[in-house]
Amino acid sequence: MGDMNIKVDGEPSKEDPEEHRVRLEALPGDQARADGLEAPAPTRLYGRRWMIVLLFSSYSLCNSYQWIQYGIINNIFTRFYGVDAFTIDWMSMIYMLTYIPFIFPVTWLLDRKGLRVVALVATALNCAGTWVKVASVRPDLFPVTFLGQFCCSLAQVFILGMPSRIASVWFGSEEVSTACSIGVFGNQLGIAIGFLVPPILVPNVDDMDELAHHISIMFYITAGVATFLFILVVFVFQERPKLPPTQAQATARSIPPEQYSYTASILRLLRNKPFILLIITYGLNVGCFYAVGTLLNRMIIDHYPGEEVNAGRIGLTIVIAGMVGSLICGVWLDRTKTYKQTTLAVYFMSLVGMAVFAATLSLGHLWVVFITAGALGFFMTGYLPLGFEFAVELTYPESEGTSSGLLNCSAQVFGIIFTICQGKIIDKFGTLAGNIFLCVFLLIGTVMTGFIKSELRRQNANQQAQAAEASDGHSESLDAPSVVKEVRF
Repeated sequence: MGDMNIKVDGEPSKEDPEEHRVRLEALPGDQARADGLEAPAPTRLYGRRWMIVLLFSSYSLCNSYQWIQYGIINNIFTRFYGVDAFTIDWMSMIYMLTYIPFIFPVTWLLDRKGLRVVALVATALNCAGTWVKVASVRPDLFPVTFLGQFCCSLAQVFILGMPSRIASVWFGSEEVSTACSIGVFGNQLGIAIGFLVPPILVPNVDDMDELAHHISIMFYITAGVATFLFILVVFVFQERPKLPPTQAQATARSIPPEQYSYTASILRLLRNKPFILLIITYGLNVGCFYAVGTLLNRMIIDHYPGEEVNAGRIGLTIVIAGMVGSLICGVWLDRTKTYKQTTLAVYFMSLVGMAVFAATLSLGHLWVVFITAGALGFFMTGYLPLGFEFAVELTYPESEGTSSGLLNCSAQVFGIIFTICQGKIIDKFGTLAGNIFLCVFLLIGTVMTGFIKSELRRQNANQQAQAAEASDGHSESLDAPSVVKEVRF
């Protein structure tokens, strides 16, 4: 892959730095450059950016795999550890619960210490959690395996908000949505593997010693992969490129650290009405996805007894279809920049997919469930990167990690509420009533999405910077060219 280097030579500003700072504060960040207060900064795209996003995607995969690792074989772990089904549900819900109190200190750490520190902490916690689980393979050691799952859930707090941040820090304006989709892709692929692999590695056998052996193999494989990824992050993962990839990122870098206030940033975001609507709608959609994923085994076994492996395959179908949807949506956004329209369309189709899945689950034909589950996953899981990227557009130049963190916090809150409520409804009234419950909230989310005012601040900043650069280059070309563009491969 080629590297593109755009070098801009221009006269440095002669004005007093304090006066320059005041003038910049008096205008929005995008308007300052459009009004000619400073020359466009040099930008460059590095080939290493693909390695960074793929490495992030890999360790995100390893972590998200463990979210559903217990839930998809709920009945097997229930018997092995001698606990009830709701307790095993908490092995998934702990991922959601842990996120809520820890997201604010973690996003503060991301803003203060950067991507590399957060990546190291995430992979270290994930690695530690997997080895704790290796030591928990005994029927009387459920608290130990819960501790291991808690460590992994804490690692997730350092992971979920990073795709949009990595995309902005490393990628150009025409590929940020695609890069964000790749980051989310790893998380989704991990969930897909979590649906598929545990039912294969841990068959529902009667002998407890044999069952412990199968569980141990699964835990050792996970620990080995997590350790390898931690070592890779230590030696490969970089904080940021030397030169920014876009003018928007150059503007973000130019803000002195002492002028940045995390608390003030949170307050500004909470006063942003379109973003508040997006927080709620994102939470409703992703919360429904979390509930479906956590309770899928129970729903399938209820209608198709003994089909643990197929329950995993249906979960795999949901997520694989969603991964395709995510990538398609990411590429579509980079080409069209139709953030609100695409988000609204995908949200509405998530509602339709949920309704069709609910109506066909009890028909008695597994192949029908595979098809409807795939349609549901394509749109519901495909919505994830749309929410991230739409949030960045609505909140620029605020930190991408902070906006993503608030979105994910909303998703975890609704995920816990929906999982508990739907589980109780299923126990009392059946799976159809539980799924209709989710459809109602998806309908509410669709209507609310229609009221979000689309203000693409990041795109406007890049367009104004490009216009300023073009205007600057045109005027200077009348004398002697001072703008040099260099492409290196």
